[in-house]
Amino acid sequence: MDSVTQAALGAALGGAVLGQRLGRKAVLIGALLGTLPDLDIAIDYGDAVSNVTEHRGFSHSLFVLTGLAGLLTFLSARFAPARDIPLGQWAAFFGLILITHPLLDALTTYGTQLFWPLESPPVAWPIIFIIDPFYSLTLLACLVIALFTRRVRRWCTWGLGVSCVYLLLAFSAKLTVEHRLAPILADQELEDAPILVQPTPFNILLWRATVVDGDRYYESLVSLFDRDAPPTLEPLRRGAALEDIALDSRAGQRLAWFAGPFLRYEMRPIDGQLTLLATDIRLGFPGYHPFNFTLATHQDNAWRPVAASVEIGSERDVELTTLSRLAARAAGDRNALCATAFVMPKWQPDSLALPCASPTNP
Repeated sequence: MDSVTQAALGAALGGAVLGQRLGRKAVLIGALLGTLPDLDIAIDYGDAVSNVTEHRGFSHSLFVLTGLAGLLTFLSARFAPARDIPLGQWAAFFGLILITHPLLDALTTYGTQLFWPLESPPVAWPIIFIIDPFYSLTLLACLVIALFTRRVRRWCTWGLGVSCVYLLLAFSAKLTVEHRLAPILADQELEDAPILVQPTPFNILLWRATVVDGDRYYESLVSLFDRDAPPTLEPLRRGAALEDIALDSRAGQRLAWFAGPFLRYEMRPIDGQLTLLATDIRLGFPGYHPFNFTLATHQDNAWRPVAASVEIGSERDVELTTLSRLAARAAGDRNALCATAFVMPKWQPDSLALPCASPTNP
């Protein structure tokens, strides 16, 4: 999640645990500790792929943060002026604030290396978008009331309760969407294919499903208000023929570890040189994928890995009309937006027409 939300979550937890004893100080300390794991973003790991895949690494590890919480608990119990606060309450204060940060991050698409230094891929079970106004503003509103009324513990607890209910609703929504998709995937013999179901930007009403099947992948939008209308799978090309070249590079192997099969490959001239790019199709929205990385260049009739990968921005800019169509589709208007409405024609299969009626599909 974004740093503001993490600070709000940490502040609410701090106020709920020690607000009655420390008052506003508990909120302030909680906000600072809630953003602490994200300071790793200031570290430069040497290239674009490393910077992206190392983020949410050691600083989000449950092992590291549990150890840090234990250290802070010992120091506070030993040296803090508030000697009457029990050791268990200090442990709950620091432990909840630090541990919930990576756990909340793991509920987004990006994923989190909860078990660093073990070499397991990032954990991701996305039920909430990386920025969700309802979740964040609920916490912030309760914090403002808590600070002005001085009923810190009560309002922080209310904020946590409402935000947890929201996450439960998101969890239920994801299960509903997966249930609707199951018969469609079975009909097309894709029930065993890698699938990612995640909320679209800023809401939990409209969900995006991505299914990978070799050189082809499918996109679908499913609204909770679609009622009995079956989801539509829209096919796109993945450029899988270039995957072996990508995996010959260290950066390509690291991306495959990070994103699994949800990568798309293409050749594109950059600065006058034919370059192999990999796109993480999990992140962003079809047509607006922000994470594109250089992996290799074509020199002397051969592909050679780049010395340091570079991040290339999306080929499209998000417009307000796009967000308004997204909102209309979330409300159940199936004609407002297709999953592939903004995807470049080069990714559309030559032999298949997109099963989508969007008038602005390029």
